[in-house]
Amino acid sequence: MTAPRKLFVKTYGCQMNVYDSERMAEALGTQGYVTTDRPDEADMILLNTCHIREKAAEKVYSELGRLKPLKAANPDLKIGVAGCVAQAEGAEIMRRQPLVDLVVGPQSYHRLPQMEARLRRGEAALDTEFPAEDKFDHLPARPRPKRGPSAFLTVQEGCDKFCAFCVVPYTRGAEVSRPAARVLDEARALVDRGVAEITLLGQNVNAYHGAGPEGGDWTLARLIGALAEIDGLERIRYTTSHPNDMGDDLIAAHGQCDKLMPYLHLPVQSGSDRILKAMNRKHTAEQYLRLIERLRAARPDLLLSGDFIVGFPGETEADFEATMDLVRAVGYGQAYSFKYSARPGTPAAERAGVPVAEMDDRLQRLQALLLEQQRAIQAAMVGRDVRVLFEKPGRLPGQMVGKSEHLHAVHAEAPEAARGRVLPVRITASAAHSLAGEVRAA
Repeated sequence: MTAPRKLFVKTYGCQMNVYDSERMAEALGTQGYVTTDRPDEADMILLNTCHIREKAAEKVYSELGRLKPLKAANPDLKIGVAGCVAQAEGAEIMRRQPLVDLVVGPQSYHRLPQMEARLRRGEAALDTEFPAEDKFDHLPARPRPKRGPSAFLTVQEGCDKFCAFCVVPYTRGAEVSRPAARVLDEARALVDRGVAEITLLGQNVNAYHGAGPEGGDWTLARLIGALAEIDGLERIRYTTSHPNDMGDDLIAAHGQCDKLMPYLHLPVQSGSDRILKAMNRKHTAEQYLRLIERLRAARPDLLLSGDFIVGFPGETEADFEATMDLVRAVGYGQAYSFKYSARPGTPAAERAGVPVAEMDDRLQRLQALLLEQQRAIQAAMVGRDVRVLFEKPGRLPGQMVGKSEHLHAVHAEAPEAARGRVLPVRITASAAHSLAGEVRAA
């Protein structure tokens, strides 16, 4: 019997890339590949890249440089670059790093089996097209083995918003939504394999408008309602959202659907209307705050997460203070904040930037405020009962780790049999990035 070939995948960036990496591995599984966590024993190494952060392409080239000794030791090793850097850089990757055998964009990875066949014939493989066919129609059915209790499920890709700082419309393409029936089928298959919580993914997931089983388009709220009817699926989440696509039915779903968890990542980027306009966000700070009010009216215990950029071209101290005021008004349970970095090809990349020292100072002040809010919200959980979906053993003997309804990591003494179960936990302590508790009688 021929030994299976081994595939090592390194994933950068967002949850959608995590999902894409799983599907790439499944596609190559049809060619006899099994995954390994050791690059030194792999027959193929795939870097699934992200183009959002600063110097993303250079970091990929640095990683490729570190792979040269493996290629030298095993000339038959195949090395591929996938994802958004692959889409943006294309053939330039192969020109700069001749050790690369394969380059595939995020909309073309369903063609990996054919590309791998070309590699075996000694041909290089490059595909960064936006194909007319739906890649999900051509991917293999999800394999049947049991898996962890939480899973990602892509329902929407691409973005039509064209924020001035963002490369996603150029690397992922226009907004496309998967048909609702196919999403439901994949969700049922995941639940059959032991999944109790599904996070619906999209670059702009609340713009979901997939074809319904009986005609017409479904909104994300309608899709969530249908998912909630699946026996064995206990929790539903979704990310990432745009404020302009929070429809009335989706706001209502937060108060009406028990399986939809009280956590929402809703990026605003800035609290300054002048900067929001320059970013092409197409909403104001006031509109965002009124939206938060409506969401909290529907679900009072909703925990908010957000994204912030400091130092966007033209940002003044007054603009930055408007962001600080918005953060104080909202009260975030957690958030992600970054200094602006120019992405080549985006409108903002040609504008004069804010001095680095000012960006550093503003980021430190913003992160201090966000950390203060996060710690206060976590401290307020002490003494309360939460429901935890346990996912894996903790670092200490007899300890299990899981997620609360609000996506807090929770550690508690529990048997291995707790894995995959939702159990009540009394929170006893708050640490920097997690909570500790005691399992209560169910």
